[in-house]
Amino acid sequence: MSALFAIWSVVGLIAEVPSGALADRFGRRRAVVTAHVGQAAGYAVWALWPTFTGFAAGFALWALGGSLESGAKEALLYDALAPGEQWRYARIASGSSAAGLLAQVPAAGLATLLLATGGGFAPVAWLSVGTCLVTAALAARLPDVRPGPSVLGDDEGDRGDELDDESALGWYAALRAGVVEAAAHPPVRAILLAVAVLGGVDALEEYFPLMAADWSVPNELVPPAVVATAVTGAVGAALGGVAAGWGRWRLTATIAAAVVALAVAAALAVPLAMILVAVFYGGYRLVLVVLEVRLQDRITGPSRATVTSVSGFGVEIVGLAVFGAWAVGGIWPIVAAAALVTALLPRILRTP
Repeated sequence: MSALFAIWSVVGLIAEVPSGALADRFGRRRAVVTAHVGQAAGYAVWALWPTFTGFAAGFALWALGGSLESGAKEALLYDALAPGEQWRYARIASGSSAAGLLAQVPAAGLATLLLATGGGFAPVAWLSVGTCLVTAALAARLPDVRPGPSVLGDDEGDRGDELDDESALGWYAALRAGVVEAAAHPPVRAILLAVAVLGGVDALEEYFPLMAADWSVPNELVPPAVVATAVTGAVGAALGGVAAGWGRWRLTATIAAAVVALAVAAALAVPLAMILVAVFYGGYRLVLVVLEVRLQDRITGPSRATVTSVSGFGVEIVGLAVFGAWAVGGIWPIVAAAALVTALLPRILRTP
């Protein structure tokens, strides 16, 4: 299992930023559709070839699909908005994030029922294939509006359904432009680092069941406790659209209160402390959605998917650090990292 997870992580890390440049060069919609078809292929391999090699191949396909979608999805949605309507992206992003969290509830229940039929994991795998293909079909209906030649240096630029070959950046040029903007443009770099650290902290979600068990939550109540936390996170994410217009001090106060709730929960380590974990997760997801929106607002170059993929790369690196920190010091190093970002947030959000 550790080897499979390692394959999944390494492939995803290697492909994250180059796949963003592919989306900028060949089309964000095409990248998102291909991503879900690739994930469907990965699940199909699991069902048809249930060996270590088959699972390794499936994990690799899943990682490639996730990398293709990361960055491309955000760029696809943001650039499809008409000039002056970018404020709508906050509502779209918050709704998408909330829906993703809420979907865990019926998905977990359906998976449980399918496993109870005695058919093993194959029915779950095939249903996952179908879900991915339906998602790909829906994504194919989205408009792929990309920056016109004005963004690339032509004063006569416009917005079209596809960039023509003469105005489009080559793959390497798109990669370089995105990495340079992410690393050398201070307003983008500051918010990107904040998103990377806070986004990586979301790896803590994997430990919610362990936290509940360690804090003496009865075994039969661990699943509802974890589901309740996910639902609270969905509520926070849904409110992110409303909070997009908040000032830096209000956002800082929100994440500070969330971090304090997590610290108090860790100090108490009792069953009722899971309520404080849920409070943390709701506030955390709200601020994370707002920071992700601010990142999109600060990107000005043509390689939006690449810049966002750089952020995704950072999230993955911080997520791996969270796994290591938990192994060494439990929850406290993670609380410290979140507190550090909270302390720096007013300065980050002040950057024009």
